[in-house]
Amino acid sequence: MANQNNNKGGQQQDVNQLLKVRREKLQNLQEAGKDPFQITKYNVTHHSSDVKELYNAHEAEILGDRKAPDVEGLDDAAKREVINNDYNERREIMDAKPIEVSIAGRMMFKRVMGKASFCNIQDLKGNIQVYVARDNIGEDSYADFKKSDIGDIYGVKGFAFRTKTGEISIHAEEITLLSKSLQILPEKFHGLTDTDTRYRQRYVDLIMNQESKEVFIKRSQILKEIRNFLAGRDFMEVETPMLVSNAGGAAARPFETHYNALNEDVKLRISLELYLKRLIVGGLERVYEIGRVFRNEGVDTRHNPEFTLMELYQAYTDYEGMMELTESMFRYLAEKVCGSTKISYNGVEIDLGKPFARMTMIDAIKKYAGVDFDQVPDDAAAKKLADEHHIEYEERHKKGDIVNLFFEEYCEKELIQPTFIMDHPIEISPLTKKKPSDPTKVERFELFCNTWEMCNAYSELNDPIDQRERFAAQDANAAAGDDEAEHTDEDFLNALEIGMPPTGGIGYGIDRLVMLLTDSQAIRDVLLFPTMKSLNDVNKKNDVNNTASEAPEKNVKTESEKIDFSKVKVEPLFEEFVDFDTFSKSDFRAVKVKECVAVPKSKKLLQFTLDDGTGTDRTILSGIHSFYEPEELVGKTLIAITNLPPRAMMGIDSCGMLLSAIHEEEGEEKLHLLMVDDHIPAGAKLY
Repeated sequence: MANQNNNKGGQQQDVNQLLKVRREKLQNLQEAGKDPFQITKYNVTHHSSDVKELYNAHEAEILGDRKAPDVEGLDDAAKREVINNDYNERREIMDAKPIEVSIAGRMMFKRVMGKASFCNIQDLKGNIQVYVARDNIGEDSYADFKKSDIGDIYGVKGFAFRTKTGEISIHAEEITLLSKSLQILPEKFHGLTDTDTRYRQRYVDLIMNQESKEVFIKRSQILKEIRNFLAGRDFMEVETPMLVSNAGGAAARPFETHYNALNEDVKLRISLELYLKRLIVGGLERVYEIGRVFRNEGVDTRHNPEFTLMELYQAYTDYEGMMELTESMFRYLAEKVCGSTKISYNGVEIDLGKPFARMTMIDAIKKYAGVDFDQVPDDAAAKKLADEHHIEYEERHKKGDIVNLFFEEYCEKELIQPTFIMDHPIEISPLTKKKPSDPTKVERFELFCNTWEMCNAYSELNDPIDQRERFAAQDANAAAGDDEAEHTDEDFLNALEIGMPPTGGIGYGIDRLVMLLTDSQAIRDVLLFPTMKSLNDVNKKNDVNNTASEAPEKNVKTESEKIDFSKVKVEPLFEEFVDFDTFSKSDFRAVKVKECVAVPKSKKLLQFTLDDGTGTDRTILSGIHSFYEPEELVGKTLIAITNLPPRAMMGIDSCGMLLSAIHEEEGEEKLHLLMVDDHIPAGAKLY
């Protein structure tokens, strides 16, 4: 153990020494009048991929008819001579008409070989090799280049050529250090694999992981093509307020803040709906907005508190029109962004080219749960069915709410191929027109794909009297404790009283759409800067967990954080005794967290998928969501009691208990999961 600690200390010392050397190099450059940070611009004529494409085309034009040399029957030495002579002749022909280029990017590799060196420059579109020779760039520049570090940003002017190994490269005639990197990038061949660091330091992730960069380039393309598609249908892009007095348009809990200039409490919007409908009232017949919305809820693989929503509204159509638009847009995006209407997500093929399936919510429940809610007479009967199927509900819930809970429990997981789920209960749709043929349901659909809800659409309610009654029901739900209920919006009701035409509307979660089209497993993979819990260390203020990033000359110390326990209260010891034989029957094991997600419809529960060393995954639920976000626990080693009988929670069997330490501090309960050294294998027994 002592040796391990000494090694860690030595590694930290080595890192600090390397960082110190980088700063000294910068200081030397500045003292020599070569401060890279004084350079304000650089003329870039090409990106790396452009150079390769241009050279291939130029080579095909000039050398297209030239055949490879015939070396049949020659010994190895003769073969090398013939091939070398052919290469030199090709180079002479190509160099007579050189392609002059100027590129800039980050140096990711360097190999110094006396009077000539190679390096690799990475830019937006890829990377390219650069040949740097002392005789071409001058002795002083070459001396400076030899002192350069991986991560430095360079400008390179020269001409393209092909090396003897066949790699298109740039023969440098001038190199310019544009920015000195004072930090150390992750080791090249392993890259940046730690997900927490990737999310917190996205800039490093984009440098080290080409796949990550491609996801965000594709995300930008998706947004561009959505705009192109809607422009082709005469939609107008608009912007509406983010700070609102009444956060309506969805069932979600808002973030609250204070507007100092007006001395008013306001909320961050949870939806775009109510303002966009006001514009339909104003005569803008086709409008859409792509913007951030904010919902004060948990974080998991498909949810982030701030996310990008696109909503559109079209006058003189209904939810059938929205289905046609949605199907056409998804097909268009797949073709433009993925090159095919058949896409793959996590190894499963999803066909966006076929007509999307259509099914009512009642029919879906009938198919997958065997229950026909059209035959259920009232709220009491619906609750009895929920009890029989072990579906948890709240006392205020009505039949329509129970229908939705059944759908979430039994149906969502079955909907892999694109499917429109139509005709939702009125109780869960306060802004939607009733079906003329059945006033207990509304003209609403959700598109499901890959088990996910991809969008939500209505025939919009434009009856102000009916809308006021629906708002009143929502106000009652809020009074009964539903903190996601909507509230009466008087200005919106006034707009409806002025008159809104029949309208179809729809909302798309852009982040989830990007996940689908890029085969990304978590929403944080498609958000450049996802919401992360602050780090509990001295650098919490700016979330940089890296003492080595401090200036080495400050002599950084890594002492343990001193904690004030004077305000901590713990439960008295030995309140109850248990006999030794009983206690010894509890099987305490080390478990590895393979996956952790928030339990739907629960604000407290997290569902853990654990490796307990048996080879079979173990599921344990724990009510700790207020203390931890799911993704920060993946990969941790915890302690669990593994021989408890299964206990049903939210319809899921929890097989065991994770151990935590709990104390009280200034009247507030604090909880800490017991995490142990990752060297302990899954299944290790505690005594």
